[in-house]
Amino acid sequence: MVGYDPEAKCVSTVEAAAAGSASGFVTRVLISPLDVIKIRFQLQIERLSFKTPGAKYHGILQAARRIFQEEGILAFWKGHIPAQLLSVGYGAVQFMAFESLTKLVHNITSYNARNSFVHFICGGLSACTATVAVQPVDTLRTRFAAQGEPKIYQNLHHAVMTMYQTEGPRTFYRGLTPTIIAVFPYAGFQFSFYNILQQFSERMIPDEGKEGGNVKNLVCGSCAGIISKTLTYPFDLIKKRLQVGGFEHARAAFGQVRIYRGLLDCIRQIMREEGPGGFFKGLSPSLLKAAVSTGLIFFTYELFCSLLCALKNADSPKRKGG
Repeated sequence: MVGYDPEAKCVSTVEAAAAGSASGFVTRVLISPLDVIKIRFQLQIERLSFKTPGAKYHGILQAARRIFQEEGILAFWKGHIPAQLLSVGYGAVQFMAFESLTKLVHNITSYNARNSFVHFICGGLSACTATVAVQPVDTLRTRFAAQGEPKIYQNLHHAVMTMYQTEGPRTFYRGLTPTIIAVFPYAGFQFSFYNILQQFSERMIPDEGKEGGNVKNLVCGSCAGIISKTLTYPFDLIKKRLQVGGFEHARAAFGQVRIYRGLLDCIRQIMREEGPGGFFKGLSPSLLKAAVSTGLIFFTYELFCSLLCALKNADSPKRKGG
């Protein structure tokens, strides 16, 4: 049901946006702790090892324990309000754009709207559209998740006003270039591999085993998320490093800090000081998060679309009878 299907014609563009928003909301609540840990890992200059002097975080469980001990359980949902705005807005724009683009491909080209390559291109373009729309919220979410104690920003309004007054409006779009570079292939791979895995499962699973469609959607989404994240992870790390530029004083409690003058300077410094492995810091929680979040996004999106279709179909006889 992900993407335009001329034979189904069940979900409208507006309904796709609603289902995308709902899936984003549910997923964000569940994966927020992993996201906070991932961001802490990405922003740590020191190696993620207990053998490294001054390294605050060593592994997923150790980081979770330390964050809980030092900052309490609510720390795992730091920045949750901007994160929810991000997820709901991103989900709505992405799925609405994806459904519209695949429909456009079907109407004006000879390509099959269910083709995996079409899903790659449309998935990438829809994600770029959604990214530009919600990038300021993503920057706010990263700042909230990255700050320790004492807090620099007391609430969302305080963060917006402080960042605008001290750093200017362009600060809300820090890291946009690597984000766009990364999000196109990442989302493209997500939609493409989800489509490939769905088609593969259709061929491999016998008819009597196809009743568990929701589980299949979850598994296909999780696998697509792992593949996509592994292939594009370095750009996500660079984006996070650039987003906290001008915020170095709040990062002192977490270890060393660096100032980057742009995308290329960030790449050069990471390569020189941290080596190739520096581009994959936080990959473990990221893969775990990607598996859970992508699986849940496709699972809940398909679920909400099915519910909307069921409601429309149930409504049709009543209208005809009336």
